Amino acid sequence: MRLLISFATLFLSVALLQVSSGATGPLDALSGIELGFATEQIGLLGSAHFAGFFIGCWWAPRLIGSVGHSRAFATFTATGAIGLLAHMIVVDATAWAIFRVMSGLCVAGCYTVIEAWLNARITNATRGRSMGAYRLVDLGASLCAQLMIGVLEPASYISYNILAILCCAALFPLTLTRMEQPPTPAAPRLRPLLAWTRSPLAVAGVIVAGLSSAAFRMVGPVYGQEVGLRPDQIGFFLAAFVLGGALAQFPVGWLADKYDRRKVLIGLSIAAIFSCAITVVSAGMGIVAIFLAALVFGLTTFPIFSVSSAHAFDFAQDKEQVELAAALMLFFAVGAIFSPLISSALIARIGPEALFAFVGLAHVVLISFGLARMRVRPVADTKTPYTYVPRTSFTIGRVLRLGRRRD
Repeated sequence: MRLLISFATLFLSVALLQVSSGATGPLDALSGIELGFATEQIGLLGSAHFAGFFIGCWWAPRLIGSVGHSRAFATFTATGAIGLLAHMIVVDATAWAIFRVMSGLCVAGCYTVIEAWLNARITNATRGRSMGAYRLVDLGASLCAQLMIGVLEPASYISYNILAILCCAALFPLTLTRMEQPPTPAAPRLRPLLAWTRSPLAVAGVIVAGLSSAAFRMVGPVYGQEVGLRPDQIGFFLAAFVLGGALAQFPVGWLADKYDRRKVLIGLSIAAIFSCAITVVSAGMGIVAIFLAALVFGLTTFPIFSVSSAHAFDFAQDKEQVELAAALMLFFAVGAIFSPLISSALIARIGPEALFAFVGLAHVVLISFGLARMRVRPVADTKTPYTYVPRTSFTIGRVLRLGRRRD
């Protein structure tokens, strides 16, 4: 308990930051609809966020090394707040894309600082409890962020002002803490080929995870509006996806530790295809059916990143885990950058059901590749324990530090 209390300031900063940044994507989508942006322009906003996220993940450790943790955190927070406040000053899709790059930069940079601080304070004995609380705070705040859409008026300066205030409020817990700043973390080397050589299937899995998550969270509000949901209902629609992902972690983790992780990954993709079909069919069956479909979609797609990561770690040496985690995050970001652009263009040309046709097709490809890989390599001799891996920064591997399980 004392340990968690000592981390309360860091967790409070995480919660405030997640509520602010997590609500920005759907609010931008709904505001874009209100202001007459084209569907492709709304997709561009989501892609711009993940482009900024990638830049922030790469740059943050270097900035921390130059100015320290607190100043780096303040810099990234100010960047995010400026991007939020500028939305209703310059009402233009291209300008908003630049502002979303700033928000992505803010998220990646702030999480890098927080996770560097966590990593310096926890020990192997306390890592499980600390990361469990961290994940709970992150998921809980993400759920609250989606529900915020029900009370934030689209295309309103007040709405963006509220999110900017929450972003700025994240400064107080961390910058006022009496905890000594940790040593400067070394910037992780980005070695994409490391992930591919350790597990091509894991690389494909995290790319598809990025495609699925970014398409739903960034373009999902457009789908919701197309099928007749009100803004407050769209918030519950997105929250159902996050809730489904949270509920899936324990049962999927048990399966991934007990059985061949490739089979679990393929099974999740098969279930994801069915959930895509259910979501399309549920569009004409009422609000409750649409919400349940989103819950099932989260259940089947949210854990794919963590299962893929666990499969890659099974074939890696302990000293490679940090760089491997960074490489997997890089491939996730690549999928997330292109996904909103592609899915929004498909919606504009075909209709709202194209969003889930696109995601379903990505999972068909993943299933085919997974079956092919099962014929190439046997099951790993040893396994790392499954754990939910937050998609937060390239430095998350340092915090997790998964030890290999000897059977």
